[in-house]
Amino acid sequence: MFDVLPRGLLIVLLALAGPSFALDREALLDEANLLLLPRERALPSIELIDQNGQPFNTDALRGRWHILFFGFTACPDICPTTLSDMRRLFGRLPAETREQLQLVLVSADPARDTPQQLKTYLDYYRAGFGGLTGEMQQLQRLSKALGLPFVPARETQGNYSVSHSGNLALVAPDGTLRGHIRAPLNLEGLQQALPQVIESER
Repeated sequence: MFDVLPRGLLIVLLALAGPSFALDREALLDEANLLLLPRERALPSIELIDQNGQPFNTDALRGRWHILFFGFTACPDICPTTLSDMRRLFGRLPAETREQLQLVLVSADPARDTPQQLKTYLDYYRAGFGGLTGEMQQLQRLSKALGLPFVPARETQGNYSVSHSGNLALVAPDGTLRGHIRAPLNLEGLQQALPQVIESER
């Protein structure tokens, strides 16, 4: 019977069936487009500014799980879609998993993305998302460390765009990079995989 079911539905059914159906970890991660690194990667100490205008150091990522991605508030497609999808995902996660996760939008467009602009933009989603901006050099250092590339705009006047990755980075409570959530986002897969990844670290 199982061989005629779509893969995503099969994974959900097996999860609901309980521990007697041990899910294959790799299949679960693959379904979620979640690539875990074979070894954790330390992040450098980088000084930025959060959406409240307060100094922020990457050392502050310690203590809980973070999902970070690069974007900008004037983005016409990738960023609003990602934030909307992540809001839906967080709403579906078990409370104990949701409490351990923080989503952070890191600006790839600091010329326009002031802390106040980030705050106004993120408040629209009413999901408690965080935002970071700062000097371009520091933002590029973090981009490289997280493996989330973006191309700074050559012109910062008028209606311009910024090319950036649609992937997200997963940072563990010890402050190390643990993996990437690859675009396009698979919300059903992530709903199953993220609690298992987080629980495995406890």
